[in-house]
Amino acid sequence: MAVSDSLRDPLLNPAPSATAASTAAPSSSAGPSSGTGSTAGTSGSSRQRNQSTSEQFNDTVQMVKAYALQETVDPLKTAGKWIGFGLIGAVLIGFATALLTLGLLRLVQTEWPGTFGGRWTSLLPYLFAFLLCVLVASLAFSRINKQPLTKEKR
Repeated sequence: MAVSDSLRDPLLNPAPSATAASTAAPSSSAGPSSGTGSTAGTSGSSRQRNQSTSEQFNDTVQMVKAYALQETVDPLKTAGKWIGFGLIGAVLIGFATALLTLGLLRLVQTEWPGTFGGRWTSLLPYLFAFLLCVLVASLAFSRINKQPLTKEKR
């Protein structure tokens, strides 16, 4: 609620007609018609206050809903974009790493078949492939952004 709205709030600043009706009621004792008129003015004023109270309640509920939407749904939408791009990137990097690892393994096995023919040396092409996977994973982990999703500094 803005400051200008609170200045126009009928509970904080009653309207002049409601004030005049409430001050006119005790001073008038002329007849029954003026008494019912002042009573109607007083009850109309209370209806106006009740209506403004319910309007204020509705405004407050709407503000709370808007605030909750702003603080939960909007950041989740932004986070969803980040997560979507991250998943797409992870899948593509994983696929590329698998192809590069398979290519390196087949290259070593076909180009140097006699070199890795021993009992334990036959495992070396697989070790090279594993080291390539570790290298790609370490590069990917070093590029993880530590900044928050929002642009504000914490």
